[in-house]
Amino acid sequence: MELSIPLAADGRSPYYEQIYSYIKRELLTGRIRKGEKLPSTRALSLALSISRNTVQTAYDQLTAEGYLIPEPQRGYFAADVQWNYAGENAAAAETFSPDKAPQTEDYAVDFAPFGVDVAHFPFATWRKLAREILIEENREVLTGGDPRGEYGLRASICRYLNSSRGMRAKPEQVVIGAGTAYLLMLLTQLTGSRRIAVEDPTYRHVSRMLKRLSHEILPISTDRQGIRTEELRQTDADMVYVMPAHQFPTGAVLPLNRRQELLRWAEERPGRYLLEDDYDSEFRYRGKPIPSLSALGVSDPIIYLGTFSQTVTPAIRVSFMVLPESLNRDFDEKCGYYSQTVSRIDQEVLAKFMDGGYFERHLNRMRGVYRGKHDALIEALQPFAGAFSVSGERAGLYLRLTSKKGVPESRLIAAAKEAGVKIYGVSEYFLTPRESASVLLGFANLQEAEIRDGVRRLEEALL
Repeated sequence: MELSIPLAADGRSPYYEQIYSYIKRELLTGRIRKGEKLPSTRALSLALSISRNTVQTAYDQLTAEGYLIPEPQRGYFAADVQWNYAGENAAAAETFSPDKAPQTEDYAVDFAPFGVDVAHFPFATWRKLAREILIEENREVLTGGDPRGEYGLRASICRYLNSSRGMRAKPEQVVIGAGTAYLLMLLTQLTGSRRIAVEDPTYRHVSRMLKRLSHEILPISTDRQGIRTEELRQTDADMVYVMPAHQFPTGAVLPLNRRQELLRWAEERPGRYLLEDDYDSEFRYRGKPIPSLSALGVSDPIIYLGTFSQTVTPAIRVSFMVLPESLNRDFDEKCGYYSQTVSRIDQEVLAKFMDGGYFERHLNRMRGVYRGKHDALIEALQPFAGAFSVSGERAGLYLRLTSKKGVPESRLIAAAKEAGVKIYGVSEYFLTPRESASVLLGFANLQEAEIRDGVRRLEEALL
């Protein structure tokens, strides 16, 4: 089949996102039918006059989310995605236009839990390093590169993980990718379909990706200390997805005894793995960052996921995965034919950013910035102490506010909306549906004056 994709060269949306969005809509509306073969990455890149890696990135994302099915030596085929889900199908039925602005509600203050502060991004340093990379003698950065990622960046990541997380990883174990979805797709190629135990509640985007990659999801309840390991033992899971350093959305830090329980569980039977997502543990406001599970001295059952989206910027789309030796030796055979999804230029710049000490200085600066916002939010919330409890205050970029009287989050969100404030419920992150009395307040992309204004509005609405 042929695809005529209208690409907008206005810089507001990367080409790979436009390709991804267009094909997704065509699939959901049935204009691309189940089993239909899509153009090869080479053919589509030539038709659109863009990089083949750009098309590959879009295809990889669609594959990771279950919209496309790759078949070795044959190509990509449309999956069966014609389910009756009004929300997504209604959105998909709209005429695609890259110029169409998303409809957003107007709030005076938005306590988004996933924001980052881009105002402090070191633009001058990044430009300087990029110029050093883009010299005529360094033409190799314009070629495809290693499927695992640039060796220099992988070595830099290993040094950083050793000093900050107590991990002893080798560059050969590290895989670079454009986002967690792509890395989970590669991991599925290595492990096959699994029965994956997942903390409940959790970051739903990951659990949905895992389900679309044909894994069976087994919800495991959590308490104030994190995942309940005794409940895990009652399942037939052979992998566990866990956020031990800072669980989302509860903010819990997994204590040593439960970390040891997880490791014992993994070692009791060959082929079991712990999938550790370390998405924001750099931002702690008391003490040092929490060590990785592998810092306990056992590394083979542990698959480690990390990202630079919150520490540097989401724009560069650089995530990484550290594979245990038992999976790493199969990478070339099972995943070596996938193209690297991160620009070699971005990888080289990031490696220089880390090796030159700029990354550590940037992290220290951002810890100070976020600590100031965190403390401003804590102080502003003091009048809430009688009616609400605050948790997750030692780390991360959000706080959890829970009604002591059990007021449903839907009422809290509605009252906040009337006051011009957007807050985020916790119930949407439960895999087993339930009503919650908790909401999340993110502070990263707000100024301290906005934080105080937002809490003042919440005080009038909720107290």
